[in-house]
Amino acid sequence: MFSEQGLQIRMLLRSGELVDIGGKSQCSPGRVSQAGARTLHLVLAFAAIYLIWGSTYLAIRYAVETIPPLLMMGMRHLTAGLLLYGWVRLRGTPAPLKKHWKPAVIAGALFFLGGHGTLAWAEQHVPSGLAALLCATLPLWIVLLTRITGHKRKMPSTVLAGIVLGFLGVAVLIGPAALHADSGINLLGLGMALLGALLWAVGTIYTQHVDLPSSSSLSAAMQMIAGGVTLGLAGVFAGESTRVHLAAISAKSALSLGYLMLFGSLIAFSAFTWLHKVSSPTRNSTYAYVNPVVAVFLGWFLAGEAIGLRTLLATAVILAGVALVNRKDATPQHEPEDDERGILPEGEEELCGAD
Repeated sequence: MFSEQGLQIRMLLRSGELVDIGGKSQCSPGRVSQAGARTLHLVLAFAAIYLIWGSTYLAIRYAVETIPPLLMMGMRHLTAGLLLYGWVRLRGTPAPLKKHWKPAVIAGALFFLGGHGTLAWAEQHVPSGLAALLCATLPLWIVLLTRITGHKRKMPSTVLAGIVLGFLGVAVLIGPAALHADSGINLLGLGMALLGALLWAVGTIYTQHVDLPSSSSLSAAMQMIAGGVTLGLAGVFAGESTRVHLAAISAKSALSLGYLMLFGSLIAFSAFTWLHKVSSPTRNSTYAYVNPVVAVFLGWFLAGEAIGLRTLLATAVILAGVALVNRKDATPQHEPEDDERGILPEGEEELCGAD
């Protein structure tokens, strides 16, 4: 199911292993074994970005209960960035050039200070599932900004409908009651979650037009390091350092921070980096639909967050809008760099007979 039959036939013709067109293709046991391993890798990678990234919203909520949000996110990304940087350098990836650091710092600030810092702050005031639904507007912001900045002038009617539908879902989610002072809904928290999605979209567009290392893993490590530093500085300037008391940090917050570092930033990110090279962008983008559903469910199941009819309706409307935008705005997959092929063992670049 993860490869197309035509591609399989062409690969077998090139290798001389197709002996009976129309009959049963003859693959060596080794190549069949590689195909099975590749399928398993794909399943595990998608499970990682679906489940782990969907669970990070609740982990952030738990972490910020006793750790200030900007410093918490700074520790998360600085630690993960340094570990990833060391790993890619040990694999033989050349060191980045000086000219690469300026755009990496700007991108890191947009992604992690602007995107994750605002999200962590927002989750002090809004449920994790609701924050996840607001972050699901990211694809809508990206498409809208690419049109506004002139990178894509023509906007198909389906894409426009998807954008309108997505933001209509946001309006449904917030609801008219939020306009009343006694509604109990924190509009600033909602606004910060939306701002985080917008700034992440700005960072996404920015990185497409600047000079960063060809290795996506090295580039991401640099951006995480820069983001971690800027988050830490912002936390200090915001006075968060005076609110950190090690004795007051709960085990739940500490474990959640460790989970975000190891699973959210390293394991799930590595899985997504690999999927970006071996799977289609359209298929990879499906995490944008699954993550909010996972986040809403976990918030309800583990943290007792309420799920009302309006939340369910808004979820369906937002995800329908994102689906319309992604279906019409998919971009071609890029060819991986040579130094990025080492994520899987050698010999797994080809599929043979995977269904």
